[in-house]
Amino acid sequence: MNASLRLHPIEPEAVLDLLLHSPSPAPLLSEVGTVTQVGDGIAIVAGLERALADEVLEFACGFSGIVLDLEPGRLGVVVLGPSDQIMIGEAVKRTRKVVSTRVGPGLFGRVVDPLGAARDGLGAVKYAALHPVEAEAPAIRDRQAITRPLATGIKAIDAAVPVGLGQRQLVIGDRQTGKTSLCVDAMLNQAHSDVICIYCSVGQRGDAVANVVAALRAADMLERVIVMAAGDEDATGLAYIAPYSAMAMAEYFSGQGRDVLIVFDDLTHHARSYRELSLLLRRPPGREAFPGDIFYIHARLLERAGQFTDRVGGGSITALGVVEIQAENLSAYIPTNLISITDGQIYLSPRLVRKNQFPAVDLGKSVSRVGGKAQTAAFRKVAGNLRVTLSQFEELEDFARFGTRLDDATRARLTRGAAVRGALRQAERDPMPAISQLVILTAAQTGVFDDLDEAAMRAVMDQIKAEAPVVLADIAKQITQGAELDDVAQAEMCALAQKARATAKGGEDVPIA
Repeated sequence: MNASLRLHPIEPEAVLDLLLHSPSPAPLLSEVGTVTQVGDGIAIVAGLERALADEVLEFACGFSGIVLDLEPGRLGVVVLGPSDQIMIGEAVKRTRKVVSTRVGPGLFGRVVDPLGAARDGLGAVKYAALHPVEAEAPAIRDRQAITRPLATGIKAIDAAVPVGLGQRQLVIGDRQTGKTSLCVDAMLNQAHSDVICIYCSVGQRGDAVANVVAALRAADMLERVIVMAAGDEDATGLAYIAPYSAMAMAEYFSGQGRDVLIVFDDLTHHARSYRELSLLLRRPPGREAFPGDIFYIHARLLERAGQFTDRVGGGSITALGVVEIQAENLSAYIPTNLISITDGQIYLSPRLVRKNQFPAVDLGKSVSRVGGKAQTAAFRKVAGNLRVTLSQFEELEDFARFGTRLDDATRARLTRGAAVRGALRQAERDPMPAISQLVILTAAQTGVFDDLDEAAMRAVMDQIKAEAPVVLADIAKQITQGAELDDVAQAEMCALAQKARATAKGGEDVPIA
């Protein structure tokens, strides 16, 4: 053996001298509390006097929780896991951290929980960073005007209730009126754009989320979408933080200058989850049994959306919040709160559903307070009188039910109104390019569809949808660039509609009224 590698024994006196003269290590402090009470999704903890609001605590069983209530001698903790596995007397430790979620491009095409962990059985999620789920909304100086349209591919929305990039828009209606379908179609229409999509499911059944994932996969869109699911079977605390986690994921991309469309499906279930936690924590209920700060819960979420300046990345976050109402009661507590927070609402009417009008967008009760400024000039010109035409038609339709004799002019207006309403029908999972929408709307308002039955009108619209992007490619490019439609362009659009009508009528070319 090499002599230089030989170990020499150290005298015990030298070791003792080394220990006596070396610096002492810093003391390691650990604050430990005790679980005194366990409820359905919550726990009451004592002994952590220095814990902070929204701090994450770790239970001895391995689950974590968020401090929601700070009271003398006790903490109200929201458990992010099954609370039935937490025992009274169990130790609880502080982490001095806030709850965070995984963010990054590695989440695309995955189904994750609100903490960013995989829920699709495809292995661990590759993430770029951990971001706190709670964040301050960008300041006024970090925002700019909404000037770019978000094309949803849905005629009734792009024409009459336009949405701009950075807008916060509600999708509101009774059960089974097509709210989720409308949002999914808006996401599918981003296949040819640079908009990133995030679908946040709160309180939905597993099969409903599976249907959304299947629709995205069938359209080859799943690889550009993050699906977050917090269902009824999950802990209430996960449902509570889900929208904030999804917003944190969106902020990661908007900070890089990307445009993000985020769907919250739905905020009614989110409000109910917060109400459940609040009542279990003995907070006094207010109107309709919701705690007094429920307005702030949604306001601090939706205020994080917007069109941002280059100072904070230059991206945008467009929020579509789904709200479920009962018996068309728009004046309920949560809907009125959200209507006052957002920039407009798309109302889906069960009455239109019963008339087989899909999407069932009620243009009389729907409004966009911002998107009109981002709407392209071509849509403004073609759809400018759409609301007036439909509202007059509905009034005449109600009057005509009495069986009174109508003059020719009134019958003509009824026929034209029915054609316009029929032109707004659109199949599920069938978003349309802007040029096809404009040709169909122009045809409806100029009388091309007046004497066609529903089947013939559908055939004409299908043909227009297929031919318009090819035949009118130059006009489509001008529309995308924001140019106004001149008389020549409108004439070409009318000619295409007339040709499609003639084909549907078996070659009979009937001039446009």
